[in-house]
Amino acid sequence: MEMIEVAGKAARIQNNIARVIIGKDQVIRQMLAALLAGGHVLVEDTPGTGKTMLSKALAASMDAGFGRIQFTPDLLPADVTGLNVYNQKTMTFDFTPGPVFTNILLADEINRATPRTQSSLLECMEEKQVTVDGETRKLAEPFFLIATQNPVETAGTYPLPEAQMDRFAMQLSMGYPTMEEELKIMDRYINDNPLEELKPVCTSAEVIEMRDACRQVFVHDCVRKYMAQIIQATREHSSLSIGVNPRGTLAYLRCVQAYAAIQGREYVTPDDVKALCVPVLAHRLLSYATNQSGAVQNILEEIMGRIPVPTEDWSK
Repeated sequence: MEMIEVAGKAARIQNNIARVIIGKDQVIRQMLAALLAGGHVLVEDTPGTGKTMLSKALAASMDAGFGRIQFTPDLLPADVTGLNVYNQKTMTFDFTPGPVFTNILLADEINRATPRTQSSLLECMEEKQVTVDGETRKLAEPFFLIATQNPVETAGTYPLPEAQMDRFAMQLSMGYPTMEEELKIMDRYINDNPLEELKPVCTSAEVIEMRDACRQVFVHDCVRKYMAQIIQATREHSSLSIGVNPRGTLAYLRCVQAYAAIQGREYVTPDDVKALCVPVLAHRLLSYATNQSGAVQNILEEIMGRIPVPTEDWSK
């Protein structure tokens, strides 16, 4: 598949989602990049900003399986992965699949469940498989997890462990709409719900083709070195206790390739690297500061500000 085709299909998905989500084109574009990079997305923001709506709109735009789990404190790991149930007629145990056996999974308010239940997604996210009672079952392709969470300060939430945070390709934030966007939202929703009118514009097979095509996007040596310098700087920064690990490096590489592809380019530019630096790397870092998220973002911006941007011809 040519990059122009990837960009065209991505634009159709983005325009379809934009009928429901107003004024968040960059967030939509970043989520598509994570999907085509083979990663997963964590959307964190205050309640009511459209996190769940964005996830549903993406699922409705694809002709693929969709599942949703509402995470609560009493949710068990078996409620996520499935379990073996004894069949009295056949005197055998039959496996009942959990909601993870789908293409797009929405884990709504993931940080309201206990750490034990949260950890049930680790194998699904990293290895695209589920092991129950010693038997391993592969998940469908593509498998894309969209998790939403409210800020940890919200009552009744459990912070996600670092091992799970690291398995998300990106962490995104919706943010509040502007005055103009607020008016457009009221106009769009005053008579009906546009989400109910969304039709699929892409199949799961096409997503797999797009994902494979993104792997062919050219990344010049100087751009790779630029990315490596940013990553190394996070490991050496005096204000960070934990820097980006090799898993984060590969996620960064795949995401910038996909980000370039959905814009119709066959090569990555330093602007792609800058645009995805905070979404891909920030949640992998630990700061000594009290305001963790704000401090990490400021540190990454400071790192990008002092590392020279390559000026070579990146397309060859």
